[in-house]
Amino acid sequence: MCDLIQRGRSLSLRRQPRPMPPFLGTWVAYWLSMLVLHPPALATPSASHWGLGIRFRLPKPGWISKRVTPHRRAERSSWLLPRRRALNLSKISSTGQFRQSLPVEDGYLLRVTTTKAARSWSWQSLLDLPQLSLKVALAFGAFCTHCAAQTFQRLGTCPTLGCILPPDQADFLPGQHFDIRAEVHAPLNGSEAIRGYTTPDANFTLTIEREGGTPQPVTSFFSLAEPRLETWNFTWYEDLFAQAAHTPSQVRVASKAWRNVALYEPGQYIATLRYRNGSQTTLANWTVRDIAPRQRAKNVVMFIGDGMTTNMITAARLIGHQQINGKYQTRLAMDQFPMLGHQMTHSIDSFITDSANSATALYTGHKSTVNALGVYADSSPNKFDDPKVETIAELFYRLRGGGVGIVSKAFIADATPAALTAHTRDRGQYGAVVDSFIHGITNYTWSNWSGPDVLFGGGAEQFYPNKGSFQGKDYYEVFAQQNYTVVLNNTAMQSSDNSSRHLGIFSVSNMATWLDSNVYPANLNRSKTAPDGSNASATDQPGLKEMTLKALEVLQTRHADDGFFLMSEAASIDKMMHVLDYDRALGELLELDDTIKATVAWLTEKGELNNTLILVTADHGHGFDVMGSVDTHFLNAQDNARDKRTAVGTYQNSGHSQYVVANTSARVGSDQNLVYGPGVNFPTNWDPRYTLYSGLAAFPDFREDYRVNKNGPRVPAINITGFDNDDFFVNYVDAVTGFIVNGTLPVNADQGVHSLTDVPVFTRGPCTELFSGVFNSVDIFYGMAECLGLSRTSAS
Repeated sequence: MCDLIQRGRSLSLRRQPRPMPPFLGTWVAYWLSMLVLHPPALATPSASHWGLGIRFRLPKPGWISKRVTPHRRAERSSWLLPRRRALNLSKISSTGQFRQSLPVEDGYLLRVTTTKAARSWSWQSLLDLPQLSLKVALAFGAFCTHCAAQTFQRLGTCPTLGCILPPDQADFLPGQHFDIRAEVHAPLNGSEAIRGYTTPDANFTLTIEREGGTPQPVTSFFSLAEPRLETWNFTWYEDLFAQAAHTPSQVRVASKAWRNVALYEPGQYIATLRYRNGSQTTLANWTVRDIAPRQRAKNVVMFIGDGMTTNMITAARLIGHQQINGKYQTRLAMDQFPMLGHQMTHSIDSFITDSANSATALYTGHKSTVNALGVYADSSPNKFDDPKVETIAELFYRLRGGGVGIVSKAFIADATPAALTAHTRDRGQYGAVVDSFIHGITNYTWSNWSGPDVLFGGGAEQFYPNKGSFQGKDYYEVFAQQNYTVVLNNTAMQSSDNSSRHLGIFSVSNMATWLDSNVYPANLNRSKTAPDGSNASATDQPGLKEMTLKALEVLQTRHADDGFFLMSEAASIDKMMHVLDYDRALGELLELDDTIKATVAWLTEKGELNNTLILVTADHGHGFDVMGSVDTHFLNAQDNARDKRTAVGTYQNSGHSQYVVANTSARVGSDQNLVYGPGVNFPTNWDPRYTLYSGLAAFPDFREDYRVNKNGPRVPAINITGFDNDDFFVNYVDAVTGFIVNGTLPVNADQGVHSLTDVPVFTRGPCTELFSGVFNSVDIFYGMAECLGLSRTSAS
């Protein structure tokens, strides 16, 4: 029996005495390491160490961060209990308290917080003490390496005190509309501050020249009026030390913006910013690509598997397609595309991208910063004045009058669909994003836009009148007033007239996953998910295939002559990977592939296949892979974490997939009892005994049992009442028969993150040669624009 007692600044953990370890040298090594690493810990006896008769006081504030512990089994103050036992935590005092009682299982890392500081050791460190100093050294080495590798930037596109947006190395489609902003910065403190320079030069100049030409003021070059001078201040942190100490660097800014310009003649251009009385210069080299305005495709259908990597495609193929002696009997639809390339997903300010910035690159041909939609992020306080870049949808509508369709299983204001029309550096402006779908850009001169022909997805909380909709308006009514047919369920969508523009919103937030809709439909019976804002459930939701085929019908009906651009996103590949729900993520990927297969069939039937470029890609990846298989029956039968891990089979012990074998114990006629045959292309058994040994490279603390979660998407980590809001712990009701996996991310992470990996690009139809090899994500925009003939060599 053990108990935890908190007394102000001291913490005591008592346990029945254990036999003294046999080697005196072990104890000597232990106390020497304690003396070297934490000399004040031995100064005054006050709090007992677990299993030791000697007491020591917890260190005073400042000696050690409460999240840096000597033992690297966890990046938090914790005790690792050696065997399954119950530990009840209760409120002790008003100044320091525990507010949660929960069972502590084998390997469960329990965070214990005191009012001043906390010390943690594990039982392993007491039994394996000679390695303690080495472990501590490695722990702090890893911690400092992380600090050194993390970078903070004053402005992601601006390494000097003079900033030009678009920045150096930007590419443009001939005739593509964009904005320009110049900023001059004057740091008041920090490492960049210059003595005597506290007011930014308001008399800066910006010139543009074509290579071999004469520099001209930007107003003359584009025949624009001189814009007004803008000034503001902003702050930023130079590194983690400054952030932890709450000591930001302050910067004063002078700026001007030139709106809605275009470069028509291919070639190299140089933008030159001069400031500080002409003594300082910033250059931006721009390239207008040499793309002839020759149309080769009438239509483009762009499929985005959000977060989809080659490893995920391989895993989906394994569970959805039967193989005999190492040879698949059927293949994925995307496997059969004639061209395969790979795109690099880096952003401007980070080599790890998010969905907003990556979608911006795909749709505009311009790299941006994390969280930005269709803009280069500036430093101004206004989230809607950043310099914009015209998207593929806006170009296609402006130049061709063609149809535009946007389909996603995410809430429709999410980053990937939003980036087709929204222009803001903050992807979280969901209400404004919805307004941009129908009204376009209204705060500055921009391309005319009256809304897409089709807008299908979730996210009703930005449509019915409430605090989540833009200015509290009813956007169902706003769209209806613009002659949209508004549908809120699959039945209404299937029966609607294809000749009108369509708004279809089918759930209050993200739409249901394929696995929940088709295998575990009871999970859709959740109150307050209906798109009308009522307490009802959203049980009549279409899938990605149904929405995509309906969008194609509407677009073909309305734009049979001038063509269409359709983006269809399998959003929850990413969303389920984030929460470590690999079964649902792979189900979404297989649904995407089924949608691709149905789209090819539909285009063939309509005689449009040879007129249509079909492109399948992702916006970024996750660090996911499959390493073997797991005998879940054996895992569940084991009593402790180490034995549970022996259920994993690798190499020859990984065996074959059981996902295409019927589950004979399931109800006859159910989705789980189907007999596999060519064309099904989905698992016939989602809960086999032998499952995939799969996982992510970066994740929070969680518990794993390698079985499908039948009750809905996983929640791997949660916040516990009484702890900081940004502290997350193992969800004690998730995967209860599994074992704890210590996280690799900071403790404020409750889900996985994106990765650096290149992602695949599958194409078929016209222009496929433009998408071969390894290329940058922005090249996808230029390939689609070239295929549609969207470049212009003059304003006329």
